[in-house]
Amino acid sequence: MTGDSLKLEKLVGIIGLLLAIAAAFVEIPYISLLLLLAGLIVGLSIAREDHVRVIVSALALATFAHLFDAVPEAGKYLSAIVGNVAILAGGGALMVIGRNLWARFIPVLKASPKAATTAG
Repeated sequence: MTGDSLKLEKLVGIIGLLLAIAAAFVEIPYISLLLLLAGLIVGLSIAREDHVRVIVSALALATFAHLFDAVPEAGKYLSAIVGNVAILAGGGALMVIGRNLWARFIPVLKASPKAATTAG
């Protein structure tokens, strides 16, 4: 990735976090889709050594999002924020998984026709 691309993906991530927080207080049309798309874009720049951390974070955020419901007054907002950030992180995790699948299977598919023609 180039430096400009990395900057763009970080900017999209920051905007995604701000949207996740704002959506807890005001209704934003298509917020889930926006957060998912932002997460997918951010996922393009996630380094290989951070893949597991991103996937586990997305799962943990989604799992724990509603633990704050019991907090008086602020609980519903905290739950909404964590749930929205979980969608953002989930998009990143999906991109990581997709990139890993692509790296695993596409070289095999590209190599298969060559192997078939040389074997025959």
